[in-house]
Amino acid sequence: MQPASSKPASNQRDYASPAYAWYVVGVLTLVYVFSFIDRQILNLLVRPIRRDLNISDTEMSLLMGFSFAVFYTFFGIILGRIADSSSRRGLIAAGFVLWSVLTAGCGLARNYVQMFLLRMGVGVGEAALSPAAYSLITDYFPPHRLATAISVYSMGIYLGTGIAYLMGGVVIAFASGQDLWQIPIVGATRPWQVIFFMVGMPGILLAALMYTVREPDRRRKHAKPIPMKEAFAFWRANRRTFLCHNFGFALLSFSSYGASAWIPTFFVRHHGWSASEIGIWYGSIIGILGTLGIVAGGHWADWLSARGHRDSTMRVGLIVALAWFPAGICIYMIPDPYIALLVLAISQFFTSAPFGVAPAAIQQMSPPNLRGQASAIYLFVINLIGLGLGPTAVALSTDYLFKSDAMVGYSLLLVTSVAHIISALLLWIGLKPFIASREKLAGA
Repeated sequence: MQPASSKPASNQRDYASPAYAWYVVGVLTLVYVFSFIDRQILNLLVRPIRRDLNISDTEMSLLMGFSFAVFYTFFGIILGRIADSSSRRGLIAAGFVLWSVLTAGCGLARNYVQMFLLRMGVGVGEAALSPAAYSLITDYFPPHRLATAISVYSMGIYLGTGIAYLMGGVVIAFASGQDLWQIPIVGATRPWQVIFFMVGMPGILLAALMYTVREPDRRRKHAKPIPMKEAFAFWRANRRTFLCHNFGFALLSFSSYGASAWIPTFFVRHHGWSASEIGIWYGSIIGILGTLGIVAGGHWADWLSARGHRDSTMRVGLIVALAWFPAGICIYMIPDPYIALLVLAISQFFTSAPFGVAPAAIQQMSPPNLRGQASAIYLFVINLIGLGLGPTAVALSTDYLFKSDAMVGYSLLLVTSVAHIISALLLWIGLKPFIASREKLAGA
């Protein structure tokens, strides 16, 4: 029998009290909520920004995704390595201040280039969050609770996106009551610019909340991260697992980001709704069904794990990738907007379910002092493909394949369906390599 001391990860007394561990998750989730509010608010402002900056759908999509994602992904790798050897709470706090300041700064943009550069800066700030957050949570929770804990943190994706749309819908209705606002120092300001000020400024103050979070013992146990040579050797040895996992979940992210970026515009163009109206409805759907879906995904993975399925986190991703299809392909073909919203709600539940289990799988197959870097690589892939290319793929299809703004629904249907088919195939192929990687790590 293996001595208990050799398996500290399985012993609850080696972790902080459950109450404090969940407090940490709560703080990190709140920070994540603000990151997604700042990231996604742009999607509800397509019409006024296109008008004032005189740009196309494709150029708008680059603001939604590519400008943010490129710097988010590249800086994520650097900051993930820093998270493996330095204060994770300090890193998150600094990033929170940076992206909040630059989000507010988007309200000062007077042309496309300025907006593009500011969105890049927001991406740099947000890159500090998730690799460090995943690493912190993993040090606060035993393995049999990890998928649920990371899924609760990942609720921030859908709470933040939902609040962005919901609050954006309300604020648009309020701010659009007059064509120009006179802001002290700034001067004459458009309603969409006022919205950026309102969503960006609170984060500057809330960043101090991170200093109520204690750094767990990981830094004393592993003072230095794994050298890059050894890190690359580890990734090469587990390349089938990482490729199937990262690209399988990245294609689900590609579908999710592409849909969330353009569904509000689809309802505006196809059903004749206002941005305020669809913002309130879509924000409510994402906030409620997205949150339920991502927590359910983590719970299913832990439930399957308790019953002996060592591939539970990958298996949940495969199941929901396929379960999405009946609702996911019908949204854009239903003539009644309220029935379409009901189908969208069902689709949203399955769309959100994988994004708590995916980072949990990374933690399960990586050694402790490589988790931040492995998480950063995962975030690099899913955000470059998902956030960087998803919205643009829909826009390119609309502009160059269907050649009509009114055909955005067909673009959404094409892009999301193809992404889910390829994703399901990759996740299915990756089940056995994932188990092999976990067994290899356990025996190391």
